[in-house]
Amino acid sequence: MCMTDPVADLLTRIRNASKEGHEKVEIPASRLKANVVRVLKEEGYIKNFRLMREEGHPMIKVYLRYTETGDCVIRGIRRVSRPGLRRYTGYEKMPRPLGGAGVAIVSTSRGVTTGHKAHALKVGGEILCEVW
Repeated sequence: MCMTDPVADLLTRIRNASKEGHEKVEIPASRLKANVVRVLKEEGYIKNFRLMREEGHPMIKVYLRYTETGDCVIRGIRRVSRPGLRRYTGYEKMPRPLGGAGVAIVSTSRGVTTGHKAHALKVGGEILCEVW
């Protein structure tokens, strides 16, 4: 199977697992996906993640985070830049999902980071996704 958008696959797997109330989800690993998951952990949207190998294939095991009432912390997750339509922005026009309540994950020349940190570093880049 040829996957044209691995980041969209990552986001869809996380979205589906959170809607069904799963504790963890396994995703085929890549460096970009690991960096996106690292940002999600730093921002408190997931509990933890582990990079591992299963039958010779690298995998990322993501442990989802839930509130005391059982609702997933991730209310929504949306792919912004896609292979058919890349979205780039400078640091001056960095998006603020839900007026700052959400996080934009941006791929910059200094690595994958949040939109807020990219603005502070004064670097622009490709807007990978938005999480709220």
